[in-house]
Amino acid sequence: MRVGEIYNYLDSISPFELQEKWDNSGLIIGNMDDQFENIYISLDLDLEMVSKLEPHSLIITHHPLIFKPLKTINYNDYSSKITKELIKKDITLICLHTNIDKTHLNSYVGNEILGLDFKAEEEFIQTACVDMSFDELIGLVKKKLGLEIVKVVESKKKIQKIALTTGSGMSLLPFVKADCFLTGDIKYHEAMAAMANNINLIDIGHFESEIHFCTLLEGLLKEYLQINEKKAIITASQNPFSFK
Repeated sequence: MRVGEIYNYLDSISPFELQEKWDNSGLIIGNMDDQFENIYISLDLDLEMVSKLEPHSLIITHHPLIFKPLKTINYNDYSSKITKELIKKDITLICLHTNIDKTHLNSYVGNEILGLDFKAEEEFIQTACVDMSFDELIGLVKKKLGLEIVKVVESKKKIQKIALTTGSGMSLLPFVKADCFLTGDIKYHEAMAAMANNINLIDIGHFESEIHFCTLLEGLLKEYLQINEKKAIITASQNPFSFK
C-alpha cells in the first residue's frame, strides 16, 4: 500500500491546510510513493518504541518529530537521534497535530472520553453546559481520564459551563467564557490570571489528555484499512513524567 493513499485519506477527514502556521503536520519522513507493510499509531516517538517498530512501516503520530528546520544532524539531539533510526529502518512518518485538534480530538475527548455534551465554541475550544459542584467535576475528570491526582485552581464552587482544550491550551485563556477550563501544562502565572478572571482550572495533563489520539485515529482509519486489508497497531510512547 502506498503512503500517498493514507496521506490523502487523512487529508480528506482532517485537512492538513487547517494546521496552524507554526505547526509541522503532514509527511515528515519518507516519500508519497513509498510502500509500507505495517501501520502504527502513537502520540509521540521515543527511542525504545522506535526500536520495536518493524522495518518498512508507516507510523502516524500526533506530535511532529520536527517542528523547526534542522540546521545540523546532531545525534545527541532528540529529533535527530530518532530521525536517524527511522531512516535506517525505512520507516515513514506522518504527523496529524493542530489540524486534527480542530476537527476531531478536542471533541472526541470531551464527548467520548469525558461523556459530556461538548460543542465547538472556538477552533480549539469545546464547551459543555453542566450543573455540578467543582468537587463533582474534579471527581468526574479524574475517573474518566484515569488521573490519580489533578492540579486545580478554585475560584468558585458551582460549575455551569466547562471549556476544554486538550494538550497545552492556556494561551487561549482570554477566549474562555466558562466557569472552568480543562487543559494541560498550566503554569503559575497563568493560574493567577485565571483566578483574577474568576475562572476555575483543572490541569488534565498534556500526555493524559492527548493519548486518546491513538484510539480516535484507529477508529477513523478502521473501515478504510479493512478495505485495503491492513490493520493499525497502537503503540504507546512513554510519558516523560511520573508522579510519586
